Amino acid sequence: MIQELDRIILNIDLPEYDLKMGDIGTVVLVHEKSKGFEVEFVSLDGETVAVVSLFAHQVRPIGQREIAHARPLGAIA
Repeated sequence: MIQELDRIILNIDLPEYDLKMGDIGTVVLVHEKSKGFEVEFVSLDGETVAVVSLFAHQVRPIGQREIAHARPLGAIA
Protein backbone atom coordinates (compact mmCIF):
# COMPACT_ATOMS: atom_id res chain seq x y z
CA MET A 1 0.00 0.00 0.00
CA ILE A 2 1.38 3.38 -1.00
CA GLN A 3 1.75 5.84 1.88
CA GLU A 4 2.86 9.44 2.36
CA LEU A 5 6.58 9.95 1.66
CA ASP A 6 6.82 6.74 -0.39
CA ARG A 7 8.62 7.04 -3.70
CA ILE A 8 6.51 5.91 -6.66
CA ILE A 9 6.89 5.30 -10.38
CA LEU A 10 4.70 7.13 -12.90
CA ASN A 11 2.70 4.70 -15.11
CA ILE A 12 1.78 7.27 -17.78
CA ASP A 13 3.28 10.21 -19.67
CA LEU A 14 2.20 13.68 -18.51
CA PRO A 15 3.49 15.91 -21.33
CA GLU A 16 1.95 19.04 -19.80
CA TYR A 17 4.48 18.65 -16.94
CA ASP A 18 7.30 17.15 -19.06
CA LEU A 19 6.94 13.92 -17.05
CA LYS A 20 7.31 10.50 -18.61
CA MET A 21 6.34 6.97 -17.71
CA GLY A 22 9.01 5.66 -15.35
CA ASP A 23 9.76 9.00 -13.65
CA ILE A 24 10.09 8.77 -9.87
CA GLY A 25 8.08 10.97 -7.51
CA THR A 26 7.36 11.25 -3.79
CA VAL A 27 3.84 10.96 -2.37
CA VAL A 28 3.07 14.08 -0.33
CA LEU A 29 -0.62 13.36 0.32
CA VAL A 30 -2.86 10.29 0.12
CA HIS A 31 -6.48 10.88 -0.95
CA GLU A 32 -9.55 8.85 0.08
CA LYS A 33 -8.12 5.50 1.17
CA SER A 34 -5.44 5.48 -1.56
CA LYS A 35 -7.79 6.26 -4.46
CA GLY A 36 -5.38 9.01 -5.46
CA PHE A 37 -2.23 10.84 -4.48
CA GLU A 38 -0.52 14.22 -4.60
CA VAL A 39 2.95 13.47 -5.93
CA GLU A 40 5.98 15.76 -6.07
CA PHE A 41 8.50 15.26 -8.86
CA VAL A 42 11.95 16.73 -8.25
CA SER A 43 14.97 17.08 -10.56
CA LEU A 44 18.24 15.53 -9.43
CA ASP A 45 19.55 18.97 -8.45
CA GLY A 46 16.60 19.49 -6.07
CA GLU A 47 14.25 21.68 -8.13
CA THR A 48 10.56 20.82 -7.82
CA VAL A 49 9.39 20.10 -11.36
CA ALA A 50 5.71 19.48 -10.56
CA VAL A 51 3.24 18.57 -7.85
CA VAL A 52 0.49 16.55 -9.51
CA SER A 53 -2.78 14.91 -8.39
CA LEU A 54 -2.86 11.35 -9.71
CA PHE A 55 -5.23 8.40 -9.52
CA ALA A 56 -3.94 5.16 -8.03
CA HIS A 57 -3.79 3.45 -11.44
CA GLN A 58 -1.43 6.17 -12.71
CA VAL A 59 1.35 5.25 -10.27
CA ARG A 60 2.96 2.16 -8.81
CA PRO A 61 5.33 1.41 -5.96
CA ILE A 62 9.03 0.93 -6.69
CA GLY A 63 9.77 -2.76 -7.09
CA GLN A 64 12.80 -4.78 -6.15
CA ARG A 65 15.83 -4.72 -8.44
CA GLU A 66 14.82 -1.60 -10.38
CA ILE A 67 17.34 1.03 -11.40
CA ALA A 68 16.83 4.77 -11.88
CA HIS A 69 17.64 6.47 -15.19
CA ALA A 70 18.42 10.17 -15.61
CA ARG A 71 17.13 12.29 -18.52
CA PRO A 72 17.16 16.02 -19.23
CA LEU A 73 13.93 17.98 -18.89
CA GLY A 74 12.60 19.90 -21.85
CA ALA A 75 11.55 23.51 -21.63
CA ILE A 76 8.14 23.97 -20.05
CA ALA A 77 6.10 26.79 -21.55
